[in-house]
Amino acid sequence: MAQDRSPDELTAPDELTEEGARAELARLAEALSAANRAYHTEDAPEISDADYDALKRRNAAIEARFPALKRADSPSDQVGAAPAEGFQKVTHAQRMLSLGNAFSDEDVADFDRSVRRYLGTEEPLAYTAEPKIDGLSLSLRYESGRLVQAATRGDGTTGENVTVNARTIADIPESLAGAPGAVPETLEVRGEVYMSHADFEALNTRQAEAGGKTFANPRNAAAGSLRQLDAAITRTRPLRFFAYAWGELSEPLAETQMGAIERLAALGFATNPLTRRCQTPDEMIAHYRGIEAGRATLGYDIDGVVYKVDDLSLQARLGLRSTTPRWAIAHKFPAELAWTRLEAIDIQVGRTGALSPVARLAPVTVGGVVVSNATLHNEDYIAGRDANGAPIREGRDIRVGDLVQVYRAGDVIPKIADVDLSQRPKGAVPYAFPTRCPECGSEAVREPGDAVRRCTGGLICPAQAVEKLKHFVSRAAFDIEGLGAKQVEQFYRDGWIAEPADIFTLAVRYGPGALTQLKNREGWGAKSAENLFSAIEERRRIPLNRLIFALGIRHVGESAASLIAGHYGSWAAFITAMDGAEAGSGAVWEDLIAVDGVGQVMAASLVTTLHQPAERASIDRLAGLLTIEDAPRRGDVDSPVAGKTVVFTGTLEKMTRAEAKARAEALGAKVSGSVSAKTDLLVAGPGAGSKAKKAAELGVETIDEEGWLALIGAA
Repeated sequence: MAQDRSPDELTAPDELTEEGARAELARLAEALSAANRAYHTEDAPEISDADYDALKRRNAAIEARFPALKRADSPSDQVGAAPAEGFQKVTHAQRMLSLGNAFSDEDVADFDRSVRRYLGTEEPLAYTAEPKIDGLSLSLRYESGRLVQAATRGDGTTGENVTVNARTIADIPESLAGAPGAVPETLEVRGEVYMSHADFEALNTRQAEAGGKTFANPRNAAAGSLRQLDAAITRTRPLRFFAYAWGELSEPLAETQMGAIERLAALGFATNPLTRRCQTPDEMIAHYRGIEAGRATLGYDIDGVVYKVDDLSLQARLGLRSTTPRWAIAHKFPAELAWTRLEAIDIQVGRTGALSPVARLAPVTVGGVVVSNATLHNEDYIAGRDANGAPIREGRDIRVGDLVQVYRAGDVIPKIADVDLSQRPKGAVPYAFPTRCPECGSEAVREPGDAVRRCTGGLICPAQAVEKLKHFVSRAAFDIEGLGAKQVEQFYRDGWIAEPADIFTLAVRYGPGALTQLKNREGWGAKSAENLFSAIEERRRIPLNRLIFALGIRHVGESAASLIAGHYGSWAAFITAMDGAEAGSGAVWEDLIAVDGVGQVMAASLVTTLHQPAERASIDRLAGLLTIEDAPRRGDVDSPVAGKTVVFTGTLEKMTRAEAKARAEALGAKVSGSVSAKTDLLVAGPGAGSKAKKAAELGVETIDEEGWLALIGAA
């Protein structure tokens, strides 16, 4: 219930303080771990699938806003739960992964675009679309056509040996159909154990009559039945199995996903008859709509439709992320919508000065979560238009007092989707977006091409100053133990710190009295005060990439900071280059934007910030108090291209630019976006133009794609 929820749990991710985000991530890790144990290990889920998805999305959204706070036990990196005691453990020959989720037609279109972009093709791709069965994942291992092992997914790497129980399921063949030689020597078949609605009702009736345990839903019943320590009990349960994937293979099943599914059917497995091959995203969505419309008549539970790239060679090229494949996604059925009253619109100011409107709502339950705040994106969204001035919501603006529709599908951050004009109060006026910062009164300007209005106050704006300090002490930056968002706000308010350098001069400025003053404050003691000053001293030594990220320069995130640090190597080289850089022109500028991953906008932000007198003076004061570690040298990898600067140009025919870049960096090379005197190697495909010409002028070694593949041993 709402009154049982913590304030952080009710707060939208984009409104959380860093301290609140850290606490909320801890709560979510505990809640999701408990949910995983209940679902995967104990077969007794305590929350609905929609609530579980909402918690996962909330966790992902908070991690996206506060990447430095991502926990070592982050639910984003986990699949399933640890195997239960009582079963032998099985290590999967190939990991059993989870799937990324789509919640809208646009998400599906984005998935298709991302796949084609990664593959470097504009040609349409074929996909398979199949119902996403709500059951228990199972991996079946066959050797010489005989079932030798069945294992649950577990945590994706290690599962439970349920071979004896799996042999009792009629849909699971003991031996594979087919002539000798037509059956793979080794075959791991993966699929879902489930129970039909009719069988579930009959089982619960029998259980109730016998005074036994009844089950909440068919998924619980299927999982609990398969994972009985006594296989005789499993034998009495009406379990079914759909095959839809595979793990280790001694030989390919087919060239396509659809062909492989047909091959599994020929080998004797039950496959879902609603699986279709689709030529376009529109066909995928149409099939999804058809399955959704007939969902109630299927006779078994599903919670969405899974799309997979049909061509298995393309699946191999697309590969895997840490826990999900790039070539598949689950299109989940929609989450709940709700209507509520918009009570106020507040403006929050971020560390880059962005003015972000937040809707304050009469509390309402959406998808199992009580929502009282929602994002309004920017002033255009409130006014009912997009960034180009075209109408959205048919031009309906949003006003305080309106009855608004709130949704959470596809994103844990609540959003306002629409407004009911028939319920608009008399006298409601269009919202006037502020043109001055509500925190410092400075002018708030909107630059051409920018969707966001920003405060121009800079360091004089307390909101920006505090947010910059919070960013500075965040986990991916200085990560000072005991100095989180709450402490930063307190120290700023009391005049102890106004800029990052002040953190490292606290002991000097206050002398022996600093410890005494701090330990006497509410929430502090002698030990915690000592620990804080020790933690500050420990952070006087900082790697270059963490320092660059900690500066909080607009557009320079954690990954970009690492790229920049790797390019310049040392603080001295970096700051010297920035001193000599002129935004938009010059050799230093060209060298900066040649760093692969650093574009014109990011480079301009970096150079402009470091040329601002007040900002630069603050940074210099900080650097003078630190020992800044040089970036690790490239070239430690033993490869022919380790330590070399490589540029790719033209059309690559056997791999995409993204694949080529990833391979080169994995081999210790530095990939640049332009040719210069520092370039060691140019890989030129058909259509190479100015880069090839410049390489020739500079005497840079140039090879074609075949030569590159031969050089790295991939020919």
